[in-house]
Amino acid sequence: MPHLGYLQQFIALPVWLRIAVALAGAIALALVVHAVLFVILGRLVRRRHGDPAHYSLRHMRLPLRWLLPVLALSSVWPTLPLPDKVMSLGGHVLGVATIGLFAWSIIALLLAFEEFFNHRYRIEVQDNLRARRLRTQIQILRRITAVVIIFLAAAMALLTIPGVRSVGTGLFASAGLIGLVAGMAARPTLSNLIAGIQIALSEPIRIEDVVIVENEWGWIEEIHTTFVVVRIWDLRRLVVPISYFIEKPFQNWTRRSADLLGAVHLYVDYSVPIDALRAQLRQVLQSTPLWDGKVWNLQVEEATDRALKVRALMSAADSGKAWDLRCYVREQLVTWLQQQYPRALPRMRAEIEQLQLENGRPEPQATSAAPEPNGSRPRPVPSQQAKGEAQLERELKPVADESGKGSKDPGNVSGPSR
Repeated sequence: MPHLGYLQQFIALPVWLRIAVALAGAIALALVVHAVLFVILGRLVRRRHGDPAHYSLRHMRLPLRWLLPVLALSSVWPTLPLPDKVMSLGGHVLGVATIGLFAWSIIALLLAFEEFFNHRYRIEVQDNLRARRLRTQIQILRRITAVVIIFLAAAMALLTIPGVRSVGTGLFASAGLIGLVAGMAARPTLSNLIAGIQIALSEPIRIEDVVIVENEWGWIEEIHTTFVVVRIWDLRRLVVPISYFIEKPFQNWTRRSADLLGAVHLYVDYSVPIDALRAQLRQVLQSTPLWDGKVWNLQVEEATDRALKVRALMSAADSGKAWDLRCYVREQLVTWLQQQYPRALPRMRAEIEQLQLENGRPEPQATSAAPEPNGSRPRPVPSQQAKGEAQLERELKPVADESGKGSKDPGNVSGPSR
């Protein structure tokens, strides 16, 4: 028979060549099976975008491209004519590789399911509270599960090696001792891992929650097993240990719902018409889609010695719209006051008392003086201004007299005769 002839020819080949052909054939067969399998599955799920199989196929393609050849080599390896040491070493390497690739495949499958849930529960919609809750829980649990899978895979890999089998056994049998040592060496990391589990269960924060952390306003962008990334409003990233959200207080503006109340404060003059200002606020809110139509109010919050402090209250669907609405209302109210009631803007008032005038001059200020010996009323002491004017008048009087004498004899221009 023809196939027996091919088998005899294969057996007649050198040993090293037969080993190489067997290994290469196993790898080639595994790659062909991988290609055919994914072509068939790809055609089946091509029209089912959003299905779990679609995401699983995309994430499992690369791990299976390595796992199938390793499984093929593991099946062929015991039949090869190799020395015992080589067989033992190769078997251990293939066993460790198989365990690692299986762990990789499971983690890839977890990623596929996470992406499926992310596609199903969108956070771009208006009411995304349930979606953010599920995505946060799934993301944290997936990361913790991946860490556990890696730990178990490492322990199982150690169990396949006779020289270090005791280490692998210790990983399973001495969990308490390992936990004590690890807790002393990596207490912050373990505390963050425990905090991650608490956050997944109690949900103090979720993906895309609006928070204020360390006096910074932003959104929860990523939640990892040991830290959280907060996207600040100016596109900076604040990296915070995940235990921070368990141990320290912070503000969460979207804990139950995304709607918020915004306030605008204005300082106006006492002459401002409050009713007209309140009506203008109502008109401004009705003219913009930023207002959700739920809450609005205008009240005089404080009356100082110089101005009134007025608070305009309004509601919005989320924090971003609340900020834009506050800025819009503030601009419109200030513009309306400038155009309609410019005197209602804050002003500085001052009261000036006018002195009584006597003969066109201010009345000199009198000071106390000692009484006269004869018992008459004391004479007022002239002020410094009055003293200065009297002295100037005395100095100018001789000049005025000389000019008066010369003006009486206009013909005498050469002066008096000797």
